Amino acid sequence: MLQNNHLRVKSDLHSLNQVLQWFDRFCFQNKCKLSWLTDGSDRPNLALEELKLALVEGFTNAVRHAHKGLPPETPIEIELNLWDECLEIRIWDRGEPFDPSTLPEYKPGTAQEGGVGWFLMRRIADEVLYKRSQDGRNCLILIKHKV
Repeated sequence: MLQNNHLRVKSDLHSLNQVLQWFDRFCFQNKCKLSWLTDGSDRPNLALEELKLALVEGFTNAVRHAHKGLPPETPIEIELNLWDECLEIRIWDRGEPFDPSTLPEYKPGTAQEGGVGWFLMRRIADEVLYKRSQDGRNCLILIKHKV
């Protein structure tokens, strides 16, 4: 692993700005190591902006769905793991188990409630995994591979 960073925030949509600033700082600090994902300029890069969108979707889903009914102090933990061959985002929540296969398949251009965020994350990331840990937490894993 080249780099690792961890953030713990409250289960509150107001924490989203903190999450995005943390992600931006990580990307800026690891600009050289993420050169395969950027265009080398200081402009926002489409691939990184898309990954931010996937992070937003994963975080807001944890707040709105997994932690629905839980106190806002319930933590959401996020990890960024940078490897030679990929960037991995892990979002940990303390909600009930979730089976993503139960979501209806989103059909672009149609009005549908639910599943759109999952669809976006699957389109943006090269791999989207969901695991339940032995300590009872859910982990959403978004992986973008080096091209």
